[in-house]
Amino acid sequence: MRNAPGRPPLPNRKVTAMAPVRLPADAELPLLRARVADLSDRALVVGDPGRAARVAERLDDVQQLTANREYHVYSGTHRGVPVTVASHGVGAAGAAVCFEELARGGVTRIIRSGTAGGIQPEVVDGAIVVATGAVRADGVSHQLVPTEFPAIATPELAVALKAAAAKTGLEVHSGIVLTGDMFYPSDVITGIDHRMWQRAGIVAVEMEASALFVIASLHGIEAGAVFAIDGNPLAAKDDAMDGYDPYREIVTRAVDGALDTALDVLIAD
Repeated sequence: MRNAPGRPPLPNRKVTAMAPVRLPADAELPLLRARVADLSDRALVVGDPGRAARVAERLDDVQQLTANREYHVYSGTHRGVPVTVASHGVGAAGAAVCFEELARGGVTRIIRSGTAGGIQPEVVDGAIVVATGAVRADGVSHQLVPTEFPAIATPELAVALKAAAAKTGLEVHSGIVLTGDMFYPSDVITGIDHRMWQRAGIVAVEMEASALFVIASLHGIEAGAVFAIDGNPLAAKDDAMDGYDPYREIVTRAVDGALDTALDVLIAD
């Protein structure tokens, strides 16, 4: 639109996007407490610090870099390829700190391996789920981008994770997962309507993937997620989760399968 005669020129309203932060090699990540120079460009992230230690046992030339709060960080190699392993705790808000700092530290591929609850009737204990995207029912991603912004995995990683998971011999599903902040249900309000999401085709429910996918998109890096199913409250008719037990052998096998799957795809070209 041209200016009206006699009026001053309109100001330049060009908006410049904020570039993702990248820290120098000698910097220390504020909460992960790891030096940028000690990070690989590929990171496997898990919720449980104990599970991060289990991953570290699979690596060669491994060393623990830091242990601060829920964030335990290791470095090592898998089949000769340098990798970083970090725990992020439970829930999207704390996990987002981990994902953001890894991205700021120069990590260009992040794969999350964790546990999830099945939503579809056939997604039961001991299966593996590969996420193609996530419903953003978390509390942090809406403070980063508008609600309409999608949370999607890097397509090539999702395809590779599904193929690698098939080699474990375990049952494998893929699709959109639900990321929510609620773990145990309340008897006061309904909370997340899992049956509605089941009708919508959601495969499983977990607590961090949407934050990972959004943060990875904002930084222009790759992200994927693979989960071991540790129960299905809808299939078990256990809405109160009284029977929840993630320490059974069938779950342990799925956790190991998901970790091996994530590591193999993490180092792939």
